[in-house]
Amino acid sequence: MSEPQVLLRGRRLGLGHARRDMLAEYHRWENDPGTLLGYGNQFPQAWETREAGWAGQRANHNYPQFEVVRLDGETPIGITTLIVNTYVRTAEFIIVLAPEARGNGYATEATHLTLDWAFHLGALRMVWLKVLEPNTAGITAYRKAGFQESGRMRQSGFWLGRPVDELLMDALPEDFTGPSALTPRPA
Repeated sequence: MSEPQVLLRGRRLGLGHARRDMLAEYHRWENDPGTLLGYGNQFPQAWETREAGWAGQRANHNYPQFEVVRLDGETPIGITTLIVNTYVRTAEFIIVLAPEARGNGYATEATHLTLDWAFHLGALRMVWLKVLEPNTAGITAYRKAGFQESGRMRQSGFWLGRPVDELLMDALPEDFTGPSALTPRPA
């Protein structure tokens, strides 16, 4: 298995390139019942579907995907994705954490690092996401990282088999809180 290539380092986590040899692990995280619940999905994705989508995602520069790595031991614990709309310089944000990594505050730091990349390297004007209203842990992590609620889609998602609202949240560069993981080089 290849070693993680960390591109941006935070306090406990780093963002690195997503790796083909980790695809089975990403697939496991994405099909965990807690992940499916959080996204309002009803059924897991087949391995063949995930594997077939890998090459297309890697070739699409408007679909940057980052592996989230714990810096102590360089253990992969999740993935974040920005689905970039190049015409208006915005992106949709998606995060998946390994089931065993949840509940440790990693979602906030991984989200913050991805926003850091989006605003300071990707030069995006706005990043947005959708989250199911009952997903209070996710909402809390997103708010701590700089997202604000910007709208609601009524009864558009499912939580434990019941229709629920999806909240729309967005972040602008001026909403970015705390220090950037990027350090300017001396001129």
